[in-house]
Amino acid sequence: MESVRVVVFLCVWLSVLTSLSQGQRSVDNQLPSILDEKLLGLTTRELAEALQGFLDQEDSRVGLSVEKKASVIPRCDVGERCAMKHGPRIGRLCDCLRGTACNTFFLRCY
Repeated sequence: MESVRVVVFLCVWLSVLTSLSQGQRSVDNQLPSILDEKLLGLTTRELAEALQGFLDQEDSRVGLSVEKKASVIPRCDVGERCAMKHGPRIGRLCDCLRGTACNTFFLRCY
């Protein structure tokens, strides 16, 4: 039992000593701030301009459309048709607003 107390006391003492010594670091040993140092020889403005040029080039080449993503389903109002029946299956046309649900019999938002 005495050895457990000694181990706990040593762990607490070492953690307190470590936390106190963290504040005693010299200025020479600290890492310079990112704002003062150039990253890869470029300033942040140059990096931002390069990124903007890359994004503009990507948009013109690929032609991304936010509206036509497969995972985004348009919203429908209350009373609008929200689904279509294909034989035994029901296909979703749009997602009903919050607080409403698509009625599987009438296939409309209520």
